[in-house]
Amino acid sequence: VQLQAYGGGLVQAGGSQRLSCASSMNIFRFNMMAWYRQAPGKERELVATITNSDNTQYTDTVKGRFTISRDVARNTWYLQMNSLKSEDTAVYYCKGEAPYRLGGMIWGQGTEVTVSS
Repeated sequence: VQLQAYGGGLVQAGGSQRLSCASSMNIFRFNMMAWYRQAPGKERELVATITNSDNTQYTDTVKGRFTISRDVARNTWYLQMNSLKSEDTAVYYCKGEAPYRLGGMIWGQGTEVTVSS
């Protein structure tokens, strides 16, 4: 199973960006899908999660600005980021959690988001 994250880039503060995480496996097999980020010099942190019943959770710093969603038909989940701030600058990673027999915890490669002020 492979995950490919894409959609990062340079965006101005206050702008929007959408990240995508494409899976080689049907995403209904994941119990949970997530986005993490790692800013320079900082630990990787959980940003948002979505379950296979579409329950979502967000870290406090992105609530009201970011939205996680999924498209089962496209085997892809997304992170819509609005009202971006310089502190959102980071490498963003997607992660899927599947039953062990289907691969367990799977990480995608990072996609870098740079917010210019």
